[in-house]
Amino acid sequence: MRIAVLDDYQEVALKMADWKSLPAETRVETFKNHISGIDEVAESLQYFQIVMAMRERTPFPRSLLEKLPNLKLLVTAGMGNASIDMVAARELGIIVCGAPGLGYPTAELTWGLILGLVRQIPQEDKATRSGAWQVSLGIGLQGKVLGVMGLGRLGSQVAA
Repeated sequence: MRIAVLDDYQEVALKMADWKSLPAETRVETFKNHISGIDEVAESLQYFQIVMAMRERTPFPRSLLEKLPNLKLLVTAGMGNASIDMVAARELGIIVCGAPGLGYPTAELTWGLILGLVRQIPQEDKATRSGAWQVSLGIGLQGKVLGVMGLGRLGSQVAA
């Protein structure tokens, strides 16, 4: 059995799961660089039975799925993937499933960006590395009000 892990640009996929628990004849191959274009993706993945897609980076429309006759399982990071043609997958006998992710990283990164912006952290870091010191005044957040548009799953985490 061959498993493809797409878009492993940080080269961490083989460290993030217990791949050794799979049958000995299983081969896991990672693709560091993004593959684009239906023909290129089809050529690269034609011999794989399982493909692990990273979110919506690689679309899987019917035209691609039809070119992957060996594909039996398509796994996506996250529980939903709008770029997979679910009807075509079902009709072609390809099982599609999602791997639940962590719920908090996006909210944490949002706060990191907010803090970086108001305290001018990137500019201060660059200045410090070039020999300068305190080239700007950051804005404090104490007493400020944050407006969050949309209090869905992510927005409510940011607001909390």
